[in-house]
Amino acid sequence: MGQVIKPVMYEPLLDMKQTEQGIKLIKEFFQQNLSTELRLRRVTAPLFVLKGLGINDDLNGVERPVSFPIKDLGDAKAEVVHSLAKWKRLSLAEYKIEPGYGIYTDMNAIRADEELDNLHSLYVDQWDWEAVICKEDRTLAFLKNIVERIYAAIRRTEYLTCETYPQIKPFLPEKIHFVHAEELVEMYPGKTPKEREDAICEKYGAVFVIGIGGKLSDGKKHDGRAPDYDDWSTIAEDGRAGLNGDILIWYPVLGRSFELSSMGIRVDKESLLRQLKLEGKEEREQLYFHQQLLNDKLPLSIGGGIGQSRLCMVLLHKGHIGEIQASIWPEEMRKQCKALGMNLI
Repeated sequence: MGQVIKPVMYEPLLDMKQTEQGIKLIKEFFQQNLSTELRLRRVTAPLFVLKGLGINDDLNGVERPVSFPIKDLGDAKAEVVHSLAKWKRLSLAEYKIEPGYGIYTDMNAIRADEELDNLHSLYVDQWDWEAVICKEDRTLAFLKNIVERIYAAIRRTEYLTCETYPQIKPFLPEKIHFVHAEELVEMYPGKTPKEREDAICEKYGAVFVIGIGGKLSDGKKHDGRAPDYDDWSTIAEDGRAGLNGDILIWYPVLGRSFELSSMGIRVDKESLLRQLKLEGKEEREQLYFHQQLLNDKLPLSIGGGIGQSRLCMVLLHKGHIGEIQASIWPEEMRKQCKALGMNLI
């Protein structure tokens, strides 16, 4: 069990009824804003995919997917999705989406190996989105523009939430700050990646950390990324590696940095082969998804996931994600949270 983060003098600003109403308000408003901002159409997504096709997200490469046999398919194994990073790109091709447009969906996942705490649950819900881009869009400038538009939608949703519930005060800064993971190593030598995120987020309030997945000058990764969806190895126009990153904010309720979204420009053929080699995963080249990409059957794209429960937690100023969603928690954690004023659903 992860450690419970203890907010200082915590008191919920909304009761359970108001909280449920607030969740509905935020989810409906934000997804409409995201759809309009990035020109995304909603599609229906799977809860599970067949094992062995290379479609499921491998996250950091160590998490075990929940799997089960399918009787009518001769006990072929299905896996509950970790995310839809690769499935969405296949769907862009299937729907014949034009450049400048994309799709979004409600992604529901089970991550059985998650270390449970205020921010991490067995149940994961995201708005997963993916948009078709052109070759000339595979730039850091294009990535930053998309990040700014997503952040603008988040701030509009914060404004509506605070207008609806005046006891909630806005705290997100007007602008989001961009920084490369390598710059964080230079700025905060001796700190861990998490400590660097805390320091930079406390300074700027909202930050997009660029270049997550590859090794940095200290020989370590800022954080893990699978080698076959985000492009974390291409050298961008600023001379640094990576066309992906995370949207992070400083969350005063818990006094720490808080990840809201992981996203990026996706691999093309060259970066896929390069990253599979760097990670020693060349055998994946033969999987269905990878063959589709290598044989020019998939469009170039940008995409990511935005945590639904996480966004609601932040905008409703909650201390634990279990105040937003129904999940399973260790009994000891439930007791600790109740004593701190955090009543888990």
